[in-house]
Amino acid sequence: MGRIHLLPDAVADQIAAGEVVERPASVLKELVENALDAGATEIRVTLAGGGRTSITVADDGHGMDREDAVLALERHATSKIRVTADLTGVRSYGFRGEALPAIASVAHLTLETAPADGPDGTMIVVRGGRMETVQAATRQPGTTVTVERLFFNTPARRKFLRTPRTEARAAQEALALLALARRDVAFRLESDGRTALDAPRAADFAERVQQLFGRELGDQLLPVGGHGGAIAVHGLVQRPADARPAGRRTYLFVNGRPFRDPFLVRSAEAAYRGTIPAGARPTLFVEIAVPGDQVDVNVHPTKLEVRFRDRFAIERVIEQVVRHGLTPLAAASRMQSGAQGSAPGGGGGVPGALDRPGWAGGGAAETVVPLEFFAPGEMRAAGSGAHRRFLQVFDTFVLLETPDGVAIIDQHSAHERVLFEQAMAQLAGSDAAAQRLLLPATVHLAPAELDAVQEHRELLERVGFEAEPFGGNAMVLHAVPNPHPRFDAQRCFEELSTDLARGRFGALTNRLERFAATFACRAAVKAGDRLDPREIEELVARLFACELPPHDVHGRPTIVQLPRHEIERRFGRA
Repeated sequence: MGRIHLLPDAVADQIAAGEVVERPASVLKELVENALDAGATEIRVTLAGGGRTSITVADDGHGMDREDAVLALERHATSKIRVTADLTGVRSYGFRGEALPAIASVAHLTLETAPADGPDGTMIVVRGGRMETVQAATRQPGTTVTVERLFFNTPARRKFLRTPRTEARAAQEALALLALARRDVAFRLESDGRTALDAPRAADFAERVQQLFGRELGDQLLPVGGHGGAIAVHGLVQRPADARPAGRRTYLFVNGRPFRDPFLVRSAEAAYRGTIPAGARPTLFVEIAVPGDQVDVNVHPTKLEVRFRDRFAIERVIEQVVRHGLTPLAAASRMQSGAQGSAPGGGGGVPGALDRPGWAGGGAAETVVPLEFFAPGEMRAAGSGAHRRFLQVFDTFVLLETPDGVAIIDQHSAHERVLFEQAMAQLAGSDAAAQRLLLPATVHLAPAELDAVQEHRELLERVGFEAEPFGGNAMVLHAVPNPHPRFDAQRCFEELSTDLARGRFGALTNRLERFAATFACRAAVKAGDRLDPREIEELVARLFACELPPHDVHGRPTIVQLPRHEIERRFGRA
């Protein structure tokens, strides 16, 4: 008996603080979220010593009267939740009523607030969870919270704080995340007297990204958008040609709320399959809108994780929407100086509102869920009609005039994309375009190559190769594909056999995709092949009929854009 007892309030408060207050950045996050819930349109944050010394968050929200201000510092005091049912579909950032008293329990906290319709403001001073002062104050409507000497009464936790510079960087990242979610609010951050972030209200997602991360990154992003059933996804994703192994950024939002989910990030990355080289990781800004009863935001003390009722449907829609966003000519690599590019299109609005970015592409492949894409494409015919002007240069590249500039097409990469998608269709069961040889050709293979051919015999037949053993390590070709007039069937079969034996498949993991990519690479026209005008026209037409025309199967671009404004700038006409 007597071994179980209730914790003292001070200890319980510090335990609660440990759940929501890890470092200055988490204090900033909680205070800024409170300001957003209070209807702020402008939020100013000031840091000293990276937040270790002090953090001040001031807003122009609706403020509080004295009674509410005092009550706000009690645990589980909230204006957002009254009954259990209110937890379903809650849209406010803070609703647990834990953050403010938890912060106050491990710091010196001063709260100044005034309501828009009240005669006086209020100032409250709390030291280590003990309320010391409640008095009248003069202030414009809104709230200012200053947190000083964070973890002063828990020195063991204070020892784990990083350097002021590191803590300041983490705080800036936390504020940037909220600024991405709320483009309708102005944010400003000053750190030790220096402006670290200045983001006025933004018209759309693309403008906000440029405010926070610069024009260079903004020019690398493409707008995407679509929905499957009640799930809507939109955002900005990086052009495949700009994806790098390091330095990428990934941000997810659901109904205007930032959250973390590595599996959804992987779903978005899966859309880049066959468009980026192994190891490259694209930057992603993805917003998801779902009905409130389809997501539970009350599964983590800091609300950084959520639970979806049907996460597999979310994953499918994200992958399909991003994949579709990589299809248009606009997704091709851009040739321009980083400082002179134009911002990508994008959508904006308050959290939860759906942007509807325009895109230049065509119909999507058949989808698992009914998927609709915003603004049906108008540039699938970029290589036709009035804009059909072609020029082959260096017997390797095709120049094509487009409404927005000049597209430079790599003929080998382009034909490789065409043959890859054609081969995938053949592997799925459609008839191969093959020709029977009047005189069968004999091919001699190494033992490993012979084994690889036997293992992939059915796939080889589906793309047009009909071969049979001829004793020893020899095989006889009776029928071969006919992808272009200069096609060397025997050489292609030998190289394909070598690739299959050595497993040269790049980053592709699907067996059929690996085979199709290997075949397409070996069967495509080569750099240095002179094409006649009819062949060029057919190649361009077939490329723009593909699902992903801007990218080959190795992660290289098939098309590089030279925007008209960049040409004009170079000639002094801009």
